[in-house]
This record gives sequence, structure tokens and C-alpha cells, in this order.
Amino acid sequence: MRYLLLFFIGSALSLTTMAQDEPYLNTKLPLETRVQDLLKRMTLEEKALQMDNRTPAIERLKIPAYDWWNEALHGVARAGLATSFPQPIGLAATFNTESMFTMGTMVSDEARAKHHQFVREGNRKEYTGLTFYSPNVNIFRDPRWGRGHETFGEDPYLTGKLGVAFVKSMQGDDPKYFKTITTAKHFAVHSGPEPERHVFDAIPTKRDLWETYLPAFKTLTKEGHVYSFMCAYNRLYGKPCCSDAFLLNDILRNKWGFKGFVATDCGAVYDFYMFHKTAKDSVEAVAQAIRAGADNQCYGYVKAVIPAIQQGLLKESELDTAVARLLRAKFKLGVFDPDEENPYSKIPYSIVNNETHQTQALQMARESIVLLKNNKKLLPLQKTIKNLAVIGPNANDAEILLGNYNGEPNHIITPLEGIQKALVNTNVMYAKGCNVIDTPNYNPQKEFKEALSIAEKAEVIVFVGGISPRLEGEDLKVKVPGFLGGDKTDLNLPEVQTKLLKELKKLGKPIILVLLNGSALAINWEQENIDAIIETWYGGEKGGAALADVLTGVYNPAGRLPVTFYKSITDIPAFDDYSMVGKTYRYVTKPVLYPFGFGLSYTSFVYSNLKLSSTQLNTKTDLNISLTIKNTGDYNGDEVVQLYIKHSGTNMPLKELKGFKRIHLKKGEQQNISFSLKASDIQHYDSKIDDLAIISGKVQLMIGPSSAEAKLVGSFVITNKH
Repeated sequence: MRYLLLFFIGSALSLTTMAQDEPYLNTKLPLETRVQDLLKRMTLEEKALQMDNRTPAIERLKIPAYDWWNEALHGVARAGLATSFPQPIGLAATFNTESMFTMGTMVSDEARAKHHQFVREGNRKEYTGLTFYSPNVNIFRDPRWGRGHETFGEDPYLTGKLGVAFVKSMQGDDPKYFKTITTAKHFAVHSGPEPERHVFDAIPTKRDLWETYLPAFKTLTKEGHVYSFMCAYNRLYGKPCCSDAFLLNDILRNKWGFKGFVATDCGAVYDFYMFHKTAKDSVEAVAQAIRAGADNQCYGYVKAVIPAIQQGLLKESELDTAVARLLRAKFKLGVFDPDEENPYSKIPYSIVNNETHQTQALQMARESIVLLKNNKKLLPLQKTIKNLAVIGPNANDAEILLGNYNGEPNHIITPLEGIQKALVNTNVMYAKGCNVIDTPNYNPQKEFKEALSIAEKAEVIVFVGGISPRLEGEDLKVKVPGFLGGDKTDLNLPEVQTKLLKELKKLGKPIILVLLNGSALAINWEQENIDAIIETWYGGEKGGAALADVLTGVYNPAGRLPVTFYKSITDIPAFDDYSMVGKTYRYVTKPVLYPFGFGLSYTSFVYSNLKLSSTQLNTKTDLNISLTIKNTGDYNGDEVVQLYIKHSGTNMPLKELKGFKRIHLKKGEQQNISFSLKASDIQHYDSKIDDLAIISGKVQLMIGPSSAEAKLVGSFVITNKH
């Protein structure tokens, strides 16, 4: 018996030693060796289970449970405490890749800290992992789209550059491990209408596909080395994006060299047979997705994987390709390795929503604010003001500031609180005044009366209005005047707010309109009649403090519009028209309310001394551009210098952003700045190759503070010589 006991003990020790020596657990071996070793040890059933975002533990192989779904649109989301930065449309308004990188580093610090705390607590559920379904780099092509505020605006170049800063800061720079993995979504041409997202078939021109809808995704792949893509719900040219090998293999992997994995949008495979009618059932749908290059299915059908193989619709080798991509990602995140070998495992939980991160949230909210009008230099307000009326439905609503896909910060500073703290010696009076929108049986007269009462006692009125992420957003069950399913049906400020503003205007007091919204509004009456207008977007946890800093001159606003503000919904083509004709600053020909890139300052800047290194640009030599900017006003401040080009070829955009720099200048200070253009930076659609190419021709160069104001103009010729 004694010898038998010793035999069993020895056998157990041998198994333990063997497990430790398994190649896939050996951190010294090459990544691919480890991936293939683990893959060959998995049963068919175990491999099939990897196809869903909710992957169970495989204890015999020491594979922990893992949920691939997590969110970090503007801070770690849906997992408790986290810093909430401005909504992405506000981040885009900063025109600042450096601030974006700083933010992404902080978000990924919090992500790592929270993940390891969850693991210590034994929590591996949804929103605890390190794979984030962000950023959203769809082009905000139409101001009606409810999810547009999740994006970086309407321009492919701006979207790409900000997206790269986000991806690089989130994924980290360790040679072995990813800090987190980011996901470029939604691939492709996914930009409303929101109620139709599961059924619509987008049919853009090939020129628009390659010049507008795809470039940001390409930039994130080539420059950002993003490691995950999410394919969209919709069809493109008749094919569901998540079963489209043209998108997922031909373009993404073969043309662009993407090395990571593709996840489907949540429930997208269901759409194949329920709405798109391109598959007869879940078995055929799952096979189509995997064969096309979709590796992981958010809310997928793992039970359909083996039947798909048994029915000859899917090869086990095709399944292996997908599983290997997912295992590769887990290895690169350090899921199978001891924490002591992973530099990111040591980030303390105390970093989550700490003071440094809150300070950056404040700074980004400041940088995002756009001054749209400042008649008679009403702003900044004098701190000697005795009585101030703060009125409006968004003045004291904390939730609105967080946008969507948000975390839960320790404290949210509303516009009212921010103003009260900034003007401690002022009598700040508050009345809501009205709701954001009219609703059935809503009579705002009592609220109007209260607002007018305090306004009569005030020297200046601050009206904080706009709209709300409860009205514009993803798949919302909303049907009220002006809004449907998360989208807008018109561009106007809700009528009840304009009515109240008109009543306030009769008092003859200066009025400052503060907007909280995620999309362009046609505020024509307001532009003509209100003294000052400030766009603050959904500013995150410090949005109210940032607004107060701008109102009082503590911070000089320099945000720029990442979208065009049109005068009317009748000025743009139909929402479901995916042609870019007549939409965005690149193609709009009608007069607009505020142009892309627009934003005022409390100071003034002079542009001069434009120099080009050559009159020609080819693939051998870059074109270097230099100029001088001088702050000639009375305040220190930032200027966002924007470089646009206009190619002389046929069917070209009216103008295209190809460079931007946000610089700080003290009053009286001047600075020399430079840009560099490569021939490959200016590519357009070539039908002969069905792709982008460098097209020869004359190019006009325009540099200024917005897309509509060229302070300096030059020209050069693209010769396309190799």
C-alpha cells in the first residue's frame, strides 16, 4: 500500500511538472509555437466555444474564462468607477492628438488596474476583459445619425489621426505584451439610419467607399497597428459586412496587412438569416461568418459551429484559423502568463479616477469647447458681475455630460455647479425653464415664468440647452417630434427651448447660449439674435468646470468643429443616400451656418511667411511647408492651424484636410510651424485598380483657422514620378 501511495504521489508530481513544461505555458518560446501547441491540444468542442464573446474556462488546459466584450469609448465603461472624458465628438473638437494620446494612456491604465482587480475577485464576466470595442471611426456623414457623437466627426483624415493616437496609447508600446487591445468599428459604411441598421444595404459609389468610408480604418491598420476590427450589422453592396470576404480578407488582411482578429457586432450573425436573408439558419450563418474572416461572434451561436462542419459548410481548418487568431491575442495580452512577467499587471487600482486623471478630463473638456459667436466681446464675463441667471434644461443635469458608453466617475460637475464655484462672489440664480423637448401634456408656462422672473433680476443670462444622449444615440426606443429611434428627424434646437429664448430676448439682457449636444444643430434664429454661443458637446465629468473656465476667461477657447453645421435639413440629401454629394465640408456647395474646423478665440492671430520647399511633389521627395503664426490679441491662447488641399482632377472633393496643429501662443508671441506632405498622403480613387492611387495634377494649398478661411494660399504639382 505504501509503495502504491508513493506511485500516485510521484505520478501527480510528474503531471504537475509536465503541465508546467507544456510549450504553450513556456513564456520563453516564440508566440507562434505557443499558439499552435495550445491549438492542437483543444478538442473540436473547445475550439467551437471560442467563437462567442463569452468563452468558458477550460480547466484541463489552464485556460481561464474570458469575455471579449468591453467598452472604452472615452474612458473605461460599464464597469463601475472610471474617469469620464468628453464624448468622442468633443475629443475630435480638440484637434489635438497629443491630448488624445495622454487620455488613452490614462484610460488603458485604468483598464489594466480594473481588469486585474476583477481577476483577483474571481470576476471574468462581461466588461472585465482587456479587449475594447473602441474606437468608433465611422464617418459622421449626416447630422441626423444618432451615434455620430461616438465618432471623431465627418473628416477621414482627422478621424484617422485621432484614432491612431487612441489606439497607440491604449495598446501600449511593450515589445511582448499589449496593454489592451482596441477595436476599429464598425467596418464598414455604418452610419445610419439607426432603426435600419440591421437591414439596410449601403451602396456608395466606389469613389466614396475608398475616399471617405475606408481611409480611417486603413490609417488605424497601417499607422496604428490596431489589433481588432468589428464588422458592421449592415450590408455593403448586397453582402452582410460580417460575411463579406471582400472586406475582411481582400481589403483588411490582404491589401492592408492586418494581423489581428475580427469580431462581429453583437448579434450580427442573427441578422444574416432573420433580416438580410443571406443564410437560411444559424448554422449556415455561422459558417459564412467564419469563412469570410470573422473570428469571434459577439452574442454568437457556438452550438452551430460543429453542425456547420458536419454539414460540410465549414472546414475544421477554417475554424482553426479563427481560433488561432483569438489565442494569439490572448497570449499577447498575457492571459496565460504569470503577472510578474507582464509590466502592465503592476498598475495599482488607486489610479482609477485619481486626481491626475480628473485634471486631464478637465483639460480635454476645455480644449473641446468651441466658441461659435461672441458679439461685442460679451465673453469672457467679468468676475465683478453681481447677478447672473443660469437657465435651461441641461444646466443641472449630470447624466447628460457622460454621453454614452461611459464609466461612473466619483463626481460630475454640471454647468450650474461649475459656474457657482467659479463666480463665488456673484449671486447665481437658477431655474430649469423648460424640458429638453416638448412632450405630450407638457405645459412649460410655469417653468417659463420662473425663468423669466430670475432673468429680470440678472445682468447676464446663461441659457444651457441643446439636446441629450437620451434622444440621440444607439438604437433608442424614442419617437417624438424631431427624434426617431436614436436619430434626429430635423436639425433644429427643440422648439420649446427656442420659444423660451425668444421670451428671454424680450428682456433686453445679454444672453449666452451654451449647447450640450453630440451633433450639428441648425440654430439660425439663435445665431442671429443671441449675443454669444458656446458649443460644449457632452463634456464628461468635468464638463461644467470647463465651461465655467471659458465663461470667466480662465481658459481661452480654441476648439474647432469636427462637423459642418448646416442651415437646414433641406440643404442635405436624403439620410439613406450613401453618396457623399452635398454632404460634409468636402462636398457641400450650399451656404452653411458654421463650417468644419470653425471656432473663435478671445484673441487674434496673424498668418504669414508661407514657404514651400518645392513646386513639385513626387514619391521620392516630401514637400515641406512652413509658416509663421503670431498672437496679436490681448489674451494668451491656442490656435488650430489647418492645412487643406484641392486637387485639380475630375470628381475631386472641394477641399480636404491634410494637416493640423494645435499650438499655444502668449499674447505678442509668434511661432514658426511646419507641415510635411508625402505623395502618398494625397491619394484618390482609380477605377482601373479599384483602389486609391496617387493622381498627377495641380494642387492648391490652403492654410487657415477653418475650412472656410484660407489665410495663406499656395500651389504645387503632383508628378507621380517613381
